[in-house]
Amino acid sequence: MILVNGERKQHIETSDRGFQYGDGLFETIEVRNGQPVFLDRHLKRLNTGCHRLHIPCPDPELLTAEALILCKNSSLAVLKLIVTRGSGGRGYRQPDLIQPTRVLSLHPYPDYPPAYRDQGIVARFCDTRLGLNPSLAGIKHMNRLEQILARAEWNDPAIQEGIMLDINDHIIEGTMTNLFYVKNGSVYTASLSQSGVAGIMRGIIIEILSNHNVQVFEKLFNKNEFLSADEIFASNSIIGLWPINQIGNNHFSIGPITRRIQSCLDRLKSEAEASLP
Repeated sequence: MILVNGERKQHIETSDRGFQYGDGLFETIEVRNGQPVFLDRHLKRLNTGCHRLHIPCPDPELLTAEALILCKNSSLAVLKLIVTRGSGGRGYRQPDLIQPTRVLSLHPYPDYPPAYRDQGIVARFCDTRLGLNPSLAGIKHMNRLEQILARAEWNDPAIQEGIMLDINDHIIEGTMTNLFYVKNGSVYTASLSQSGVAGIMRGIIIEILSNHNVQVFEKLFNKNEFLSADEIFASNSIIGLWPINQIGNNHFSIGPITRRIQSCLDRLKSEAEASLP
């Protein structure tokens, strides 16, 4: 089912700036037992992105109501929420009166093997580089051509994720994930002040680590630092956390910090489900 501005439709106007220019934002949300998981965090990030792009953000209560309509009969699914600047004429100049378009759609949950979570995945370095743009860094805007080009670099089913660097050779993120590495008991993740997406799960993991008195550093780092790690893992809102056990000829153990975070995430989801009406 798809809702476009609250109506059941299968299309948007071709004049919509989301279609014309990628002028908008999106959220990808896990659905369990009819409820969008961590919806409040997703709506907060959406609001931040709308503010950054000067798009009037739809009422969060309206978005919540529409999300619950779509999700109510789904035991396990993925909800995609898109907000664009709405329709406008030809050219980059935005309309004087912005009337955002909101699109909510429900999708099957990806059939990832449990081994990805339990035994880890294989990753590779991508040739496609991320550009630097602090005005867009962190938000989940609809311009994802860098990730699309990076993901097109391989078709080997034995490789589950690609690692993306910026134009200055700093590791930033995966094609669909945020990245963390563990070294000597401390955890490191990329600074996202110039590029990359500040994932919802990334923020939750940083909170978990801080609550367990594990030092977390957000910094710029290169391949050598990354490959010298004791543990490496990737995260997003759908997969949760996957350990990375191999990058090229480099192998990594699935260590205690990775397992501790997985357990905390499982507990958080169980508590969230238990508190639902």
